[in-house]
Amino acid sequence: MSPEKKWMGRLLRILGGFMLLVSMALITVSLILAQPQSDEKKTSEPGPALTPSPAINISKEEELGSLISSFPIPVMSFMSGSGMRFVSATASDTAYHGGFARMATLYWQTPEGEGVILQSICPADTLDLLKDSEWHFSQIAGPTLFGIPTVRMENESMIRIHATTENGLYVFTLPASLSGSVSFLSRSLQLFTAPDRDAE
Repeated sequence: MSPEKKWMGRLLRILGGFMLLVSMALITVSLILAQPQSDEKKTSEPGPALTPSPAINISKEEELGSLISSFPIPVMSFMSGSGMRFVSATASDTAYHGGFARMATLYWQTPEGEGVILQSICPADTLDLLKDSEWHFSQIAGPTLFGIPTVRMENESMIRIHATTENGLYVFTLPASLSGSVSFLSRSLQLFTAPDRDAE
């Protein structure tokens, strides 16, 4: 076979391969366009509708169920048997971005008398309420709260852990002296609705 025929044969094979690749690419694109897109972003469900509510103040753990039942989202609290002592709790509306947010604040003490604060805030996009120049991100990773990753922040005297769910922002604040107990205390935290608390 002459060199010219060999060259022509190679050229035809190269062109054939190229056409095959183009055909496969066109078929793939056609199949993708023909299929319904299953991973399209779903429209996020709206959070619970908030209406202004009167403030609630309680000083007995037995009254916590009434606060939880009136709150628009589950409330973060310590599980029974945690060894923590309930001090008091409030639930009230807070002005936020031309509307308002609902915040439940629970005050607890360790057996040694050190105070910790648990906050449940609705709606979830209220991180601006926590902005404070004194806080900075910690070099220590935050614990997991109810299976949700958290952010850990610190200032000179306090540690703040916060996590966000679809409907709420949850904040756990404790003294820096309890730094070694953060993981242990976090494992005793749970989200409660009124039936949950009544069942305890």
